[in-house]
Amino acid sequence: MIKILEYRGHIRNWKELCGELETDPLPLEKREEREKQIITKAYEKWGHDMADHIYGMFAFALDDNGKIFCMRDQFGTKPFYYYQTADGRLLFGTTIRKIIEQDGFVKEVNTDMLQIYMSLTYVAGEDTFFKGVKKLMPGHWLEFENGKLTVERYWSPTFRPDNSKTVNEWADEIHTTIQKIFPEVKEDGETAESFLSGGVDSSYVLAMSDVKVTDSCGYDDERFDESCLAKQTADILGRENNRCLITPEAYFDIVPYVMYNMEQPLGDASAIVFAIACQATAEHTKICYSGEGADEFFGGYNMYRNAERYGDNLKNFYVGNTNIMKEDEKQRILKNYNPEVLPINLVKHIYDETEGLDPLTKMSDVDIQIWLEGDIYLNVDKMSTAAGLEIRMPLTDMRIFDIASRLPSEYKVNAETNKVAFRTAAAKVLPEEIAFRKKLGFIVPIRIWLADERYNSDVKAKFSSEMAEKFFNVEEINAIFNDYIGGNSDNWRKIWTIYTFLVWYEEYFVKR
Repeated sequence: MIKILEYRGHIRNWKELCGELETDPLPLEKREEREKQIITKAYEKWGHDMADHIYGMFAFALDDNGKIFCMRDQFGTKPFYYYQTADGRLLFGTTIRKIIEQDGFVKEVNTDMLQIYMSLTYVAGEDTFFKGVKKLMPGHWLEFENGKLTVERYWSPTFRPDNSKTVNEWADEIHTTIQKIFPEVKEDGETAESFLSGGVDSSYVLAMSDVKVTDSCGYDDERFDESCLAKQTADILGRENNRCLITPEAYFDIVPYVMYNMEQPLGDASAIVFAIACQATAEHTKICYSGEGADEFFGGYNMYRNAERYGDNLKNFYVGNTNIMKEDEKQRILKNYNPEVLPINLVKHIYDETEGLDPLTKMSDVDIQIWLEGDIYLNVDKMSTAAGLEIRMPLTDMRIFDIASRLPSEYKVNAETNKVAFRTAAAKVLPEEIAFRKKLGFIVPIRIWLADERYNSDVKAKFSSEMAEKFFNVEEINAIFNDYIGGNSDNWRKIWTIYTFLVWYEEYFVKR
């Protein structure tokens, strides 16, 4: 008998699967039970190939007559972790805390991960900050039977550019595919809202949806505030707009909550804003749309426009969207430095897989496999779950990626703009000034707030604490902080990355 032990996710094509697998299409109020039935029947019918038939987000574990089988979706939208005890048992779950609470778990810091974190600002690859706890990586399955653990990859991004279509034909395919997906994102009886920034991704999602209410974040400082652009978009599309004002006091106060619920430190400053936004949005809805995935799939980042200039040299330095500290600086800062632990080692297999492809495709693939899983999807999942909010990402879908994998790079990025074909598709339902608006990014005034004595007292205290002395040469990290206070604002990312690690460490190894 097959028993579902753990499941988190949302299956979009459930109606089709219920018919194909002859399962009971249970009503909305029994959605989780319905999806567990689908997982069970899909496993019985297709085994290791079951993910080829499922569209949506998922991570699960099941017991097949004593054999444990676990699987995570292709992009890693839902987390999954596992740990082998000294006596050979397997502990697993969609949260690390579930593993920590079980007999046989030994809580130790994986100090090697700090070297990765100091460069990338997130936990990349299969290892975590808890020694022995591993992530089941995206597109992988796991089997555990009679003490033997097997982990295999069932999917990896592949790219086969097709030069036979015009940009307008590609835009048509993108648009019609999104039209097909949207009825699956929400079912009758559900109501949703939608996160909205000033960018094209969230605006396109909104335009394609039937949601009546949007949710945005804003600041008192107009230099960082995109909420006015979001309000303009909402007004044009005839939707309501809620604005959540992010104050520095609220921002710094919530950092311990974020690091605890993230379970891993995350130095992405926008994660704190997202946590506040999730809490505010959860007060009036339980489902919210968000536009993640399009940037990595369709060439959305401005740095992608430098891809050709980097050429084959990419494989020597490009490890993803962020790379804030080099090895010589980490060697000065860290008490224990292991020269074998290098961020570039995490992506060597990706460069091997993309040998012969153009530089933009290589950069995108690194970000799809490393950055999305380690930062973006982790943040979305952990902060929404903590707030009691379910986030659905219509643009993260295998059918969308299939188009992106065939789209030539010239229709992703050109000299004038990024996401060329995607923006052209969005212009079918959005005014051109929104569809082709320059990418601003999710800007946070932390660069300014960190220098303000009203808000940085905890940062100062932690940088000189006994806790910091366990890991860092405190005179070195305080020199970085003092240099920042003295006017070198570029140092803010380094300070924030060190600080968030220390807050996380305090939450898991000092307080508990």
